[in-house]
Amino acid sequence: MSAILELEHVVKRFGGLTATNDMSFTIDKGESVGLIGPNGAGKTTIFSLIMGEHKVNSGSIRLHGAELTGLATHARIRLGVARTYQVPRPFAEMDVLANIEVGLMPDSIIAMLTRPANHAEGRAIARSVGLADGDLHRDPAELSMGDLRKLELARTLATNPEVMLLDEVFAGLTAGEITQISGLLNEKRQEGLTYVIVSHDLRSLEPLIDRAIAMAQGTFICQGPYEQVMNDEAVRMAYLGH
Repeated sequence: MSAILELEHVVKRFGGLTATNDMSFTIDKGESVGLIGPNGAGKTTIFSLIMGEHKVNSGSIRLHGAELTGLATHARIRLGVARTYQVPRPFAEMDVLANIEVGLMPDSIIAMLTRPANHAEGRAIARSVGLADGDLHRDPAELSMGDLRKLELARTLATNPEVMLLDEVFAGLTAGEITQISGLLNEKRQEGLTYVIVSHDLRSLEPLIDRAIAMAQGTFICQGPYEQVMNDEAVRMAYLGH
């Protein structure tokens, strides 16, 4: 397997607080990796640094060996990395289908103005995440939290990413919805998608990942098969305090 995403000695400080400290790890093409750790470990900060939403203080973030540091978020999305958010961020002035279709738009302004909206592809993506046809012309504010999470996932998939960063994608979902989304992620992985997933629902996370990377207080603890990582003494101490 070849590395698709690399973090090397990444440090991020917010004033006097060090959110991530010398974080290094590699994600291989086609892998599914769980990024785990207790609240405040720095998992979401890592995603924000990869996407360029926060600037690193030092260190390197590379996609296919190319340095991402200094690139704007939209440029990173064009290169093939995208994310979901713990708190869904739909465009409130657009209906559900239009929210999904934003990710399908070409980069060129001219093409954007002349190319018709791809309603068929947008509907197909919506169905793939379990959004009902009857929801497509509703305002996002009318959706349940579970359906908002599905919309967040659909919007990310619409950008056709090579690497997807999934932040608490199962939060607010029923057991049936979690099963549905898990099945979708497995299908996308078979199609070549690489993803890193953060979830407090560790039971749902386990069958979805090849390995886990554990962190606490902004620092790397260990990595390896899920069961091995969860049995690591330092990981137990981080989660349980003993």
